[in-house]
Amino acid sequence: MSFTHPAATDGAEAAAFFAANPDIEAVQLVLTDTSGVARGKTVRRHELASVYTNGRPLPCSILGLDVTGADVDETGLVWEEGDADRLAFPVPGTLRRAPWLPVPTAQVILSVWHLDGRPEEADPRHALARVVKRYEALGLTPVVAAELEFYVVDPEIGPDGMVRLAKSPLTGQRLVTTQVYELNALEEFGAFLTELQAAADAQALPAETAISEFAPGQFEITLRHQPDAMKAIDEAIFFKRTIRGVAQKHNLIATFMAKPFTGRTGSGLHLHFSMNDESGRNAYASEDERGPAIMQSAVAGLIETMHEATAIFAPGANSYRRFRLGSYAPIAPCWGVNNRSVSVRVPIGPANSRHIEHRVCGADANPYLALAAVLAGAHHGMVNKLTPPAIIARDGYAETAERLPTQWADSIAIFETSALMRDYLGARYTEVFTAIKKAELDRFYAQVSALDYVWYLRNA
Repeated sequence: MSFTHPAATDGAEAAAFFAANPDIEAVQLVLTDTSGVARGKTVRRHELASVYTNGRPLPCSILGLDVTGADVDETGLVWEEGDADRLAFPVPGTLRRAPWLPVPTAQVILSVWHLDGRPEEADPRHALARVVKRYEALGLTPVVAAELEFYVVDPEIGPDGMVRLAKSPLTGQRLVTTQVYELNALEEFGAFLTELQAAADAQALPAETAISEFAPGQFEITLRHQPDAMKAIDEAIFFKRTIRGVAQKHNLIATFMAKPFTGRTGSGLHLHFSMNDESGRNAYASEDERGPAIMQSAVAGLIETMHEATAIFAPGANSYRRFRLGSYAPIAPCWGVNNRSVSVRVPIGPANSRHIEHRVCGADANPYLALAAVLAGAHHGMVNKLTPPAIIARDGYAETAERLPTQWADSIAIFETSALMRDYLGARYTEVFTAIKKAELDRFYAQVSALDYVWYLRNA
């Protein structure tokens, strides 16, 4: 009996795409690993149909790499399996142009599967899919939007070995002052932002408002709410790639580091979400700005599970430099209405637009995992009808005593022992994530940095 892999399709999507885009010569196959790094292959146009029907073999170790691309043997995805192949298939509906590349090129998102048709447990996209699936039993559909913050920096390192803010394309001068929401910054980088918007339109990415953020050279762009959580994050993955690619064309580096500069605000990934009921109405709609009981239970779940998920929201050593008093990055598990000093914010707006904004994630977080952890917390709260703590009405930094984990090692340890994370993300995935982050932690702190010499060379 022949076996048809459940992820296989007949390639009609590829044929229709090439008919509409006859100039395309190559296709990038994009896989997002646990650290949020895009990996994969570039194939020629004629090869793509076979990828849809037969998949493309990839070594299982590709899902067991640290942020630098080094193998993490402890994942069990390297030598224990002889680095055996898995099959990667295109995600339906994700084939589109990569308009920033000089050669006409397309791109498509991959998901990874076992040869027998099971989803590969170590693929972070499948981790999100497992969480989203749970909402079906509640008759709810998450409606999601991602808000991306990033810096544009000079591609040349400064004489002190440090990254420098980008020069204004108009004046040739580096931006030095904090001018939040400044229109001049948008105008000075207008050519970059205009091409970025055009590249988003060419991919049907729902990019909306662009603002100059709380630091020079920092920008924020919001994606429109999407009543398909998987599609919303696929779009965020494409948009991050687009930002980087267009920036490079303009001799800039776009960085999603959580804290690229000492003394300047960090960059976050803010996740906005509500819930549609089976009739398509917003289940969080309410004249009460705090939202209805079901929404308040979701908030309570987010707060209760925040410590367990911090390792996902803040995945690296640099991530923890973002959490500082008065930094617009939250440092405590708390909530409020129309308050940017809290970790879970309810924005103002018409009753039918009521939703939750989760503000903890750094821009360096893997978007699939970040949303998986957020939706896991919300689901946990709604199913168990949890009650949130009192609202923070004013200063979330001054009015809270409990703090999020401030050390990378502590976050990893809390995540590793979390029964809830194992339940929602999958036991195998939590093992892989923990192994990768433990290896990164060890490798990072094994390195002697320039700061070691400044602090200790003559003083120890």
